[in-house]
Amino acid sequence: MIAAPPPAGRVLRSLAETEALAAALAALAQPGDAILLDGPLGAGKSALARAFIRHAAGDPALEVPSPTFTLVQTYDTPRGPVHHYDLWRVDGPAALAELGWDDAAAGITLVEWPGRLGALRPADALLVTLRTVPGDDEARRVTLSGWPGRLA
Repeated sequence: MIAAPPPAGRVLRSLAETEALAAALAALAQPGDAILLDGPLGAGKSALARAFIRHAAGDPALEVPSPTFTLVQTYDTPRGPVHHYDLWRVDGPAALAELGWDDAAAGITLVEWPGRLGALRPADALLVTLRTVPGDDEARRVTLSGWPGRLA
């Protein structure tokens, strides 16, 4: 049985809780899905993406470097390819064609800094917003929106 992700607007008290959310999302994700990871620097976007990819691949020890400099990393998983984009260094949607954006849509796509997608932002994406919690270095507030009927 697949554990459902936490309801929108809850606090994740530790990295382990963030990883549990990522595992639940990976279990629900299907080819063609886009998951947009939004939040400021240090909010936990890369940690969530890393745990998602490891769970989707079925390999908890898989090396998952941040694509900050490569801009995109692709992983072959039993669920199909997972493309992890970090758009921090991308000027806008025009640069995405060179990064294989159109082809990536057939797999599962994780996007950090989704505000840089512009008009390429998938309307049916799951938006995962992460924020730090003042006074608690480990905790993150997470809000999920999208995927109607799939997160219940």
